[in-house]
Amino acid sequence: MPTSRPRFFGSIPALITPFHNGKVDEKAFQALVEWQIAQGSHGLVPCGTTGESPTLDHDEHKRVVELCIEAAAGRVPVIAGTGSNSTVEAIALTVHARQAGADGALVVVPYYNKPTQEGMYQHYKALNDAASIPIIIYNIPGRTGVNMTVETMARLAKLPNIAGVKDAANDITRTSLQRMAIGPDFIQLSGDDGNALGQAAHGGHGCISVTANVAPAEVAAFQNALLAGDFKTALQWQDRLMPLHDALFVETSPGPVKYAASLRGLCSPELRLPMAPVSAATQKTVSAAMDGLGLLNRPLAASGA
Repeated sequence: MPTSRPRFFGSIPALITPFHNGKVDEKAFQALVEWQIAQGSHGLVPCGTTGESPTLDHDEHKRVVELCIEAAAGRVPVIAGTGSNSTVEAIALTVHARQAGADGALVVVPYYNKPTQEGMYQHYKALNDAASIPIIIYNIPGRTGVNMTVETMARLAKLPNIAGVKDAANDITRTSLQRMAIGPDFIQLSGDDGNALGQAAHGGHGCISVTANVAPAEVAAFQNALLAGDFKTALQWQDRLMPLHDALFVETSPGPVKYAASLRGLCSPELRLPMAPVSAATQKTVSAAMDGLGLLNRPLAASGA
């Protein structure tokens, strides 16, 4: 593990966006932010894929970012999701995040367009040049259809505002390769809860987590063990958390985690089309995993750490 902590580290939940009757439930969202901080999360990501950003209109997207920054009140860093497959749109969202007071921007590799490595480089360079805010590249080939190479990432890391990566390429060896190519100060965050332990062993700094939405104290305790270099304790937490990590992806996220949040009384399980309510089988799987971790019927103020 790194000997010093970067600006973004540890357990950083990719926040769900609660809805009520088709509208953003602002009260539930800000209560979620408050609870996350109280439970020990080290940072927050509003308007990522887990927050159903593809179905938020621009006004809603900006409002959710502003609500998160307002509720966090500087206590933990806020990394606003600002990605788009349109560079112009990504720039507008990133500039807004900076103006609203976000500490960083999480920008997904352009999806659907399937840009070349040069296209990816030019996309992020345009963002780097347009907004003075730390940018975290989100590399997730399973959703975008393209995979940024280590070489392109190393090239981008030379730009002043490219601060790190959320890596969901499902290859933890990339963490070592990227550290060797770029250096230890480049922030490397896992984009997959199940891989976070292995990624940390390769020199990673934390995880932008789905599971932390519903088990923030537990995921924070896991990350705190990693940050302390206590892999024995971290492995114990991994074994406890792994069934829930798996359960939250038996259907496309954020369907399962929205349902899990409803079981904890955080918000309704409401999704926006084309996301549909999870199946009865998924509900059973999620409920069993939550129960196995002792999360059902536990007051929200209680800590599992």
